[in-house]
Amino acid sequence: MTQLPFSVGLTGGIGSGKSTVADMFAARGASIVDTDLIAHSMTAPNGPAMPAIIAEFGAEFADASGAMDRARMRALVFSDAGAKARLEAILHPRIRDAALAAGAAATGSYVIYAVPLLIESGTWRARVTRLLAVDCPEQVQIARVMARNNLPETQVRAIMAAQVSRAERLAAADDVIVNNAGLEALEPQIERLHQLYLAFSRGTAIMPTQRL
Repeated sequence: MTQLPFSVGLTGGIGSGKSTVADMFAARGASIVDTDLIAHSMTAPNGPAMPAIIAEFGAEFADASGAMDRARMRALVFSDAGAKARLEAILHPRIRDAALAAGAAATGSYVIYAVPLLIESGTWRARVTRLLAVDCPEQVQIARVMARNNLPETQVRAIMAAQVSRAERLAAADDVIVNNAGLEALEPQIERLHQLYLAFSRGTAIMPTQRL
């Protein structure tokens, strides 16, 4: 597998603040490739993944507009591991190919691939130079998602259970941003890593073998 030019894989559990972190890197000139946005475009009305989804799961998994019925699909995949695997087999290769194409065309200082399930996917880690995890305590994740999505705690915990554990994510990361104290606490962490990534991308710093 050929690794891309210097790139960062950004990941984190639901509610960790990945989008906020990505926006702050973008403001500094990084190109952001958001696989969540790509996934939504794949399953939007007449999206490129919809014919395969309908063929695999049935027309009832498309809503009146032709988009994937997210509530119905979410209920299915959380109760049926086989269905989850079938959906991922349809979506993941398409999302990956579209993301890599977007990254190859990016013009920013360096590319950040925002991939919520980066570690779980198995292939992304080998495609990026550095893995950056956004971290916060699990109770903070739960509170944020309950407030943001109006979901019950049981459903938030079910989503979290489908992701790798916090410990596994931290163990896999080359770099970690702690996001439990607001934007003022994020700024210096983002700036330090931005300068580091600029140096790596320009070849003016040697890539460390241990976490920074």
